[in-house]
Amino acid sequence: MTKKYPKSDAIPDQSLEGEEAYVTWGDDLSSKQEALSKSSESMSEYTAIEHTTGSRRRGLDYSNLDTNTSGRPGLTKLDYDFFRPDEAVPKRVKMILKKAEDIYQRVGLVKNVIDLMGDFGSQGIRIVHPNKRIERFYKRWFEKCGGKERSERFLSNLYKSGNVVVNRQTGKLTLKTAEKMYKTSATADLLIDTLDETSVDKREIPWKYTFIDPVYVEVSAGSLASFVTDKRYELILPASLRKTINSPKSEAEKQVVAQLPDEILEAAKSRKNYPLNPQKVRVFHYKKDDWQRWAFPMIYSIMDDITVIEKLKLADMAALDGAISNIRIFKLGSLEHKIAPTKAAAAKLAGILGNNVGGGTMDLVWGPDIELLESRTSVHQFLGEGKYTPHLNSVYAGLGIPPTLTGTFGAAGTTNNFISLKTLTQRLQYGRDVLIKFWNDEIKLVQKAMGFRKPAMIEFDRMDLSNEEAEKSLLIQLADRNLISDELLQKRFGFDPEMEKIRLNREKRERKSDRMIPKSSPYHDPQPENSLKKIALQSGVASPSEVGLELDPKKDGEKSSLEMRQAFKPTKLAKDSKESLPGQPQQGRPRNSKDKEQRKERTFTPQTGASLHLWASAAQDEISEIINPILLDFFGKKNLRSLANDQSKELENIKSSILFNSTPFCTINKEYVQEKLNNLDTQHLTTYSVWLRQLASELNKDLTVDDQKQAKASFYCLLKNN
Repeated sequence: MTKKYPKSDAIPDQSLEGEEAYVTWGDDLSSKQEALSKSSESMSEYTAIEHTTGSRRRGLDYSNLDTNTSGRPGLTKLDYDFFRPDEAVPKRVKMILKKAEDIYQRVGLVKNVIDLMGDFGSQGIRIVHPNKRIERFYKRWFEKCGGKERSERFLSNLYKSGNVVVNRQTGKLTLKTAEKMYKTSATADLLIDTLDETSVDKREIPWKYTFIDPVYVEVSAGSLASFVTDKRYELILPASLRKTINSPKSEAEKQVVAQLPDEILEAAKSRKNYPLNPQKVRVFHYKKDDWQRWAFPMIYSIMDDITVIEKLKLADMAALDGAISNIRIFKLGSLEHKIAPTKAAAAKLAGILGNNVGGGTMDLVWGPDIELLESRTSVHQFLGEGKYTPHLNSVYAGLGIPPTLTGTFGAAGTTNNFISLKTLTQRLQYGRDVLIKFWNDEIKLVQKAMGFRKPAMIEFDRMDLSNEEAEKSLLIQLADRNLISDELLQKRFGFDPEMEKIRLNREKRERKSDRMIPKSSPYHDPQPENSLKKIALQSGVASPSEVGLELDPKKDGEKSSLEMRQAFKPTKLAKDSKESLPGQPQQGRPRNSKDKEQRKERTFTPQTGASLHLWASAAQDEISEIINPILLDFFGKKNLRSLANDQSKELENIKSSILFNSTPFCTINKEYVQEKLNNLDTQHLTTYSVWLRQLASELNKDLTVDDQKQAKASFYCLLKNN
C-alpha cells in the first residue's frame, strides 16, 4: 500500500496574481503583432540564477555595483561542506585520527596498502649480538614478548594514524628462568612485577607491549608542552568506561574493577584524565612538526578523494537499477487526422501484448492507425572504470605507492621507475628508523637489567623491489672477496648458520679421510700434483720421463719448437764480417799456444735464480718484521709463543701469500705490505702446501724453520721463473 504524505500548507495559501501567463493570437496580422509586443516585455527577466551560495556568505554579496552587474561570491569547498557535513573533512586533530581509523577499517584499498607497508617494513626483523650465548637470550626474549607481531602493529599504527602510544609492562625473571633463557629450548617461568616501580631492578626486563588509541590520549598542559622535551600524557576515560568503573553490574566487571589501580578509580569518579606513567608509556610520531601536539596521518591528505570514490560507487549502484530499462509506447489513432481509438481497440492491443511477454520477435497485424515509439536509456555509458582512475591515482600517490606498481604508470611525470619507487622505499625506511629507535631503547633496558657488556642490535631483510637474482649474485661475489661474512650470506639465503656450520665440518672430515671427493671452486686446485708437474716441465727442473710422460719417437726430419728456435739463433758477429763465415776444423788457435797479450779479467755474475733466491730469503724477514706486530695486536697476544695453533698457521699463510704475490726485487716496506694485505690472494697456498709435503717426504724428515724458509724461497723462484 502506497504511503500518503500530507500536502504542504504553503501551496493552497498562495494567491495568484491577476496577470495572464501566456498570450495567443488569431489569423489576422494585428492580433499577432500585439501578442508578440506584449511577450517582448519578458526580456528584462532573462538572467542567470545561482542556487548553491550558502546563506552565511550573504554578508559578502556586492550586488548592484552597476547596472545589470552582480558581485556574488562563487562556490567554494566551504560552501560545499556547509550543506554536506557528513562528507566534510574534520578540522580537529582528534576527529581526523578517528576519521582515519574509520577509513582504514572500511576502505579495502587503504587497509591493504597500510597492511602491506606494515608487513613489508617489518619483514625479516631479528635481533643479533656478538656473543652467541647472549644472542640466544635476546632471541628468546624477543620471541616471548612477540617482537615480530608487535613490530608489524607498530608500523601499521604509525602509517595509519601517524601516532603510536606504547605502554610497557615489565617482568622479573627468576634465576632459574634467566638461566633457561640462555638456552635455545627455554620455557617461560615469569613473575610479573607491579607497574608502579619506575626504576629497573636486576633481571627486570620488558615483557609485554600494549598499544593505546591516540584518540583517547591527551598531552598534559596542552600547547605549553611544546616548550619542554619531557612531555607527559593523560588517558581520557570515555563516559561508558567511567560508568562501568563506577557502577559494575556483573561479577566479571566487579573482579576487573577490583584489580584496577586507585588512580584510575579516582579519575573515573572525578571525571578527570588518568596520568600515564612516563617511565612506562612512550609516544612516537610520523613526521610531526615541533609546534604540533599530534602528527597528522597520511590518510588525511586523501580523505577528499576517498569521499569522491565512495560517491561514485553509490552513483554506479543507482545507475545499475536503470541500466537495462526500455520503454515502448503503442499509439492508437491520430490527432492530426482526427482518429481516436475506442475501448475495444485498446483492450485488443493490450491483450495481444500481454499474451506475448517472452523474448524474440513478435508479429502484429493491425490497421494503419498504430504507431510504435521506443525509448532506450544511455545510463550504461556512465558505468565504467575511467572515472575512477584519477582519484585512484591520487589515493595511491598519497599513500606513497608508485603508479609503476599499480599498472597505471602511463600518467605524466611518473614514467621514471627509480624516482617513483624511491618514494615508497624512503617511506618504509622512515618507519623502520622509528621502529629501530623504539627497540634500541628497550634493548638497553634489557642490557642494564641483565648486566650485559654490549647491547644487541636490530637487523632487517633488505628492502629490494628490483631483481632479486642479481642481488643474490652480488652477495656471492662479496662473500668470495671476504667483504661480508659467510654467516650473513647464509642468513640472506634463508639458511641456519649453526646447522650449516655443523654440515660443513662434517663434510670437511669426510674429505680429509677421502670418503668424499674434493670440492672444486675458482680458488681451489683439485689436481695439485698435475700443476706441480706442469711447473717442473716448464721450468726445466724435470724431464718428461720423470713426471711419468712417455713420448713417442720423432719422425724423420721433425723438430720441436725448442730445436727450431735454437737453429735460427742469430750469431753475435756482424753478417758482413769474415769472422761470421763458418770455418773448418783445426783452423783455430793451435794447441798449447800461449797468449801474446794479457786477457781481460772476467767478472763473476751470479745467475738470476740464485739472486732471486737470496732476495726471497731476505724478503721473508722484512715481511715478518712488519706483519707480526699487526697480527699480534689483532689477536690480542703479547708474543708469538702465546699464539694458538690455528692463529700461528693463519699468520704463516698470510706472510706466505704476501711473498708469493710480491714483485721480484721490489722494495719491502710498510706501505707495500699494507697494499698486498688489502688485496690478499691465496691461490698459491694450496700448491705450496702440497709441494712442501712432497719435499718433506722425499727428505724423510721434519722440516725445521730454516728449512721451511729456504723451501719457501725455492718455491718463489719456481713461480717467478715460470
